[in-house]
Parts: sequence; C-alpha cells; structure tokens
Amino acid sequence: MSTPLIRRIEFLLILSAILIISPVSSVTLSPGTSFAGAPTIANGDPVFIHGIATGHPGNGLQVWLLGYNYVKISTVNTNDDNTYEYELKSADTQNLAPGQYYVLVQHPMMNGEFDIYYDSPTGSIINRQLGTGTSIFQLTGTGSLQTPDGANALMRAINSQNLDDTFATTSFIIGNPTAFINPIGDHVVGDKFTITGSTNLAVGNKLLIEITSSSFKPSQKSQSGEFSGSSGTVTIEPGSGGMNQWSFDVDASTFRPDEYIVMVSGVVIEVTGSTTFNIYEKMPSTPATLAPATTLQTASPITTTLSQPLTTTQKSPLSSIAIIVAFVLVGCAMIPKRK
Repeated sequence: MSTPLIRRIEFLLILSAILIISPVSSVTLSPGTSFAGAPTIANGDPVFIHGIATGHPGNGLQVWLLGYNYVKISTVNTNDDNTYEYELKSADTQNLAPGQYYVLVQHPMMNGEFDIYYDSPTGSIINRQLGTGTSIFQLTGTGSLQTPDGANALMRAINSQNLDDTFATTSFIIGNPTAFINPIGDHVVGDKFTITGSTNLAVGNKLLIEITSSSFKPSQKSQSGEFSGSSGTVTIEPGSGGMNQWSFDVDASTFRPDEYIVMVSGVVIEVTGSTTFNIYEKMPSTPATLAPATTLQTASPITTTLSQPLTTTQKSPLSSIAIIVAFVLVGCAMIPKRK
C-alpha cells in the first residue's frame, strides 16, 4: 500500500459535501466520485454547499465549480466544529446558462497544500508534485476539456496515488424557471377544490396565484366590471422527478358563472404560467352520445392466380357448314311430294 494512501487512512479524514438549494429543505448527495442524481434548480435560486472536513487545514478547502464554458474556483475555511459552508447567491446563479454544474470540494490533507491547482494565466491544471509543477491538462482556453470531461479529469488528477489530496463531489442542474398548472376541470358555484401544479423553482420560494373572471375587463364598457375570483401566495414544497410542487385552495361560493383565468407568477424569481377553467350555475348535462353507425364491409373480390395461362380452343369452320346442311335436309324432307 502506498505511503500517501496510508497517510490518508491514518488521518481519518471525513469530507462530505451536501447540496442545499433552499434553507427550507435540502437534497443530500453522498460524497464519492460520481456526479449522478443531480437536482434541478432554476436561475436565481441560491445554492448552499456544506459538509464536514476534519484536520482544520490552514489554507481551507478549495471549491471547484465547473460548467459549460464556466469555471469558478473559491476557497472556504472550516469552522471549529469541522463544518464548512459555501454559498452561491441568487445573483451567482441568475446568469448561469442551463445545464449541469459539477462541484468538487478539495482537501489539501497532511502537507497543507493543494497539490492540484489551477493556473489562471495559462488555463492549465498543475500537478505540484511533478517536478517543480507540471501542466497535466487544459481546463480553460484553447484545447481545453469541456464538462464533464474536465470534471472527470480533475477527479482523476486529485485521486492520484502520488498525492495526499482528497475530495468530495456533488452537482446540480440549472434550468430556465418554469411553472406549470395541472388540469383543473369545470366546477359549479359553491364548489371547494384545489389547484395544483409543479415548478423547478427551489423549495421555499413563493408563488402568487391569481384567479380572475375573464369578464372582468374594465376597458370593455359592455361588461359589468364586477370582480369575481381569488388570489394569494403559496410556498413551493418538495416534489418528485426533478420538479417541486405547489397547491392553492379555492372556495367558489362567491364566484359567479363565467370562464376564469388562473395566473401563476414568481414573487422573487421571474416565472409565469396560466390556464383557464369554467364555473357554472349547475353542471351542464352531457348530451346522449349516439352509437356510431355500423359500416358494412364490402367483400373484396377473390383473385385467383393460375400458374399456367389458359389455352383458347379455336372452333372448326366445318362445324358451322354441317349445321347449315342439316337444316336444309330437314326442310326438304318436310316438303310434300307432288303426285
């Protein structure tokens, strides 16, 4: 077993990375060498990365954030209780392009130095332990590796048996903010029902729900202008399948029969969605559905294919002459003889 590996074991290092996309709820990713299971968040959502790192490294921990044509490297210190926290503020994620972002938290271990580091003037990743420092691959600039190749190459470099550095990984996906409304269906005056939907905004964000009568248009004097509807804010809750969920309760006892417009909008992050549904005095009766007429099927003609062509037999001209002669003889026989 190599000496650096023994030193790693003896050091009893605990380095974990936990990704939190909202102070209200968190998504925990197991530390390791995989970026699988990344949660999806929207532009403008803050991201908190925190965990535990023993040893109180004097130079702190190095946090690598890698995305398509995007590299951000930061340093974060550990607290007295071995915890650390790194935050991407709303302003940081607001302008990130959609796609997956890879986070690697690097610990310098026993020698207190980051043996793998980024040289910003050249865009190269340097291995400090190779000679006086050797470039091992290009992270930015001409000939650079794109994510996820760059992230995987960085993991392999730090995980080298010739180094004592170690790391933990996590990742997240940035998507354009979206807000969807599930089908509502028609209701009658006095109904109580719940409007639900999904969004990729982080748990804890607020959405404004507005339900208005489509007849409430002050610019049209022919309409009454009387308001009928409801509004309020909801808090986004954990969902599934990479999307979070929201719900809004409706009491239609004060609604009048009309078509209604539902508008969903973000309170902090700009996102919108809309749909419509109807409120009736009483549910219209469903007209009887006539059974479809039976269509008679016309039998298809049967086509027989013969393996040999038919042979046409030509009639002999003698047959016709014989028939004529027979008629003449019969006629002669019927003429009475003169006495």
